[in-house]
Amino acid sequence: MEQPTLPASVGEPVAIRVLLIQNGVTDRGFLTDKLSKLGFAVRKIASLPGALDAARDVDVIVLHCDRAKNSGIDLLVKLQHQGLNVPVVLLTGVAAPAHECLALDKGAIDVILKSRGPEVLVRRLKSVVKASIRADQPRSDGSMICGKLLLRPEVGRAYWEDADLDLTLGEYNIVHLLASNAGRYMTYRAIYDRLHYEGFIAGSGPGGYRTNVRSVIKRIRNKLRDFDPTFDEIENFAGFGYCWKKPAGIDWWP
Repeated sequence: MEQPTLPASVGEPVAIRVLLIQNGVTDRGFLTDKLSKLGFAVRKIASLPGALDAARDVDVIVLHCDRAKNSGIDLLVKLQHQGLNVPVVLLTGVAAPAHECLALDKGAIDVILKSRGPEVLVRRLKSVVKASIRADQPRSDGSMICGKLLLRPEVGRAYWEDADLDLTLGEYNIVHLLASNAGRYMTYRAIYDRLHYEGFIAGSGPGGYRTNVRSVIKRIRNKLRDFDPTFDEIENFAGFGYCWKKPAGIDWWP
């Protein structure tokens, strides 16, 4: 197993730590070498087993797939089930929009075509990590409660009456955004930025992201209703955004 490439000196910026999972890919170390030369600390594994331990001290996971179009999706689902609180980027050769949308639905923060080249990958990885750090800033180290909802920012897990909701990282980030601003409507754009990163574009047309936001909100509602059929805490203001109801007389508690 390759060791991370560390910054040459203490005075240099800390390298972004990347876990590269290469599923069925033979690139003879080209991608690892390229990312390392561009200042990333890369750790490479060949398959999913061992990813949980390898991902404990990384900033982003790159899932590099080169097999049938669904192989990356299957691995995304397995990564989410392992409870990793690390953004996952899918690097794929499949250009179909349906494949991209499915990957985003299954928890990928971004989907990048291999044909775009390493320079585009580098820029997108930096954006993903920057957004992840920014999303963590308002959080405390302690758990937070809003009504029946419990959020544990230190592990990126959400609970409803002590039941783990099994949210993806993107879904967790949206729930955190809405619940920590309970009583205030968050715009579609603000929610989409929290799902991926600021300025991320997907969907059809300039307003296509609204459809993606509605889709992920629907998934979140459905997961909550699996535990509580009466759940109705997320409200919609048509054309503007969504709001988490503020429980009467209850604020955020550390």
